[in-house]
Amino acid sequence: MKKFNLSTKILLAMFIGMIIGLLFNNEISILPQSLYKPIETYALAPLGTMFINAIKMLVVPMVFVSLVNGVAQMGDIKKLGRVGGKTIALYLLTTALAITIGISLALLINPGANSKLVTGNLSFEAAKSVPVMDMIIDMIPTNPIKAMVDGNMLQVIVFSLLLGVAIISIDKEKSKTILNLFDALNDAIIKIIDYIMMCAPIGVFCLITKVLATLGLSSLVNLGLYMMTILLALGVHLIFVYTLFLYGFTKLNPITFFKKFWPVMSIAFSTSSSNATLPVTMEVVEKNFGVKKSILGFTLPLGATINMDGTAIMQGVATIFIAQLFNTNLTFTQILTVIFTATLASVGTAGVPGVGMITLAMVLESVGLPIEGIALIIGVDRILDMCRTVVNTAGDAVVTMIVAKGENEINTDIFYSKETFYIKDATITEES
Repeated sequence: MKKFNLSTKILLAMFIGMIIGLLFNNEISILPQSLYKPIETYALAPLGTMFINAIKMLVVPMVFVSLVNGVAQMGDIKKLGRVGGKTIALYLLTTALAITIGISLALLINPGANSKLVTGNLSFEAAKSVPVMDMIIDMIPTNPIKAMVDGNMLQVIVFSLLLGVAIISIDKEKSKTILNLFDALNDAIIKIIDYIMMCAPIGVFCLITKVLATLGLSSLVNLGLYMMTILLALGVHLIFVYTLFLYGFTKLNPITFFKKFWPVMSIAFSTSSSNATLPVTMEVVEKNFGVKKSILGFTLPLGATINMDGTAIMQGVATIFIAQLFNTNLTFTQILTVIFTATLASVGTAGVPGVGMITLAMVLESVGLPIEGIALIIGVDRILDMCRTVVNTAGDAVVTMIVAKGENEINTDIFYSKETFYIKDATITEES
């Protein structure tokens, strides 16, 4: 009998976790909460947290090693500039399109019009937004080791890029020794990923079960139109924009892409974190799509930090929704301001769960809307966060494919191969 591959195991774990979570949900109460509490305390919470922590453990070393390795292996500063320019331009373009789609659908559907949601006595304390100039200045780390400890990804990226460029510029014999070291480190990190992914179905089951068991179902009903608008916008961007970009720039089959990218999408959905998903994204893009490390080692860590298309969609829809709740009509200039502000806000946004709520506060302030409105939507943001992380990671992969194709750094034979690489038993194996 043929064994299930990792993707199938994760899918089954998600499905079973959703069912059990709903059965334990306190608003349905099919199974007693007295039984759920010890299960959550001694199984779901610790195992889910351990799985997330295990993946997060690799984020900083993966970004550092991959970026240095990717830049150094390019061997040409001019090529680095060309690849970097294409990557950033595409990331900003897809983000701007994402928020435009979100705003357009929100204006068409009007999720906040004639709403019965109560807007009085709301409160939401947003973290203080960082001025754009301060964010630019803060990109340069005073202590790169501290930046790694703090998980300041922009600072880690800047230091990694500088080190990679420096390696290109020094004596070839000396740089060869350093490159061999980083290449070996990269292989070691990949091996750790293999070990961690063996536990992915268990981790996904625990995370999904806990989310569904604690989700306020009544808030889902009250905010159903708002959620539907965001999910529709995410679907349009994922299916149509990425399909058009992928086929238009590379002529590669989008159906093959989504089929082979499923393992990443499932992990992204369960973790709600682009950063936590990054190690898996890099593995799949290399093994399933044939993209060379010199490209993906640069584009994917950068994308996990600055490319947040799903978050941009949420911010666009949420801004229109909150404006309608407070009977405020946004002018065309204000809508353009929202698009510009949300696009910039995505740059430097940490790829971790729930951070979209903080950047949304900055977007609302840019057009004079009360940030207290966030209190109405924060209750349903967890499930939406899971969905938009799928879009964020898919966007990183699509842009990587486009850049790799333009640089002739992709093996299309691997992309179209009927064999798909899955991670099991701590090794990468082929499943027909």
